[in-house]
Amino acid sequence: MLKAISSFFAGVIVVAVLAWQFGGGLMVQEYPSPFGLQETVARIQHNIKDAGWSLSGLRSPSNSIRKMGANVPNVLLIETCKPDYSKPIIKDDKTRILSILMPCTITVYEKGDGVYIGLLNSGLMGRLFGPMVTEVMGKVAADQKKFITFDPSKPAPPLIRPQTTNGGSGSSKGGIQDLGGC
Repeated sequence: MLKAISSFFAGVIVVAVLAWQFGGGLMVQEYPSPFGLQETVARIQHNIKDAGWSLSGLRSPSNSIRKMGANVPNVLLIETCKPDYSKPIIKDDKTRILSILMPCTITVYEKGDGVYIGLLNSGLMGRLFGPMVTEVMGKVAADQKKFITFDPSKPAPPLIRPQTTNGGSGSSKGGIQDLGGC
């Protein structure tokens, strides 16, 4: 009996350690980009629009950090939304808390060996919150794959800059216009 109980607890500990070690890697996905930072962002933006989604914003948390005096690599956050997908989640009292995931954010960032794209694993995330959210987030995951599928034979599209409401043009550091912070 003691052997069975100790084996059970050992199993629980092993599962907990594995979840802690690998769980984060399941929730986020990283893909290398064959293009530079701005071209990757521009291609994703145009793919988003072609898929019928809206662009909600483009932010540069690295510029906010640079303003504090730190030297950090470029990071751009592309914010996008599809009201048809958001509506059922926001409409339901039980799932409205998931609005924290809206807008859908895609990150494009520089590492020592190139440019990468980061996505939340929407399909897996959806499965944690019941059938309706599973269905919606499955559609989001399918669309996200389209966002990051590039046709290298097509010329690079222009970067879509957010509209400024204050008439300002933003400053530039590290070759990236100041597009807002976190």
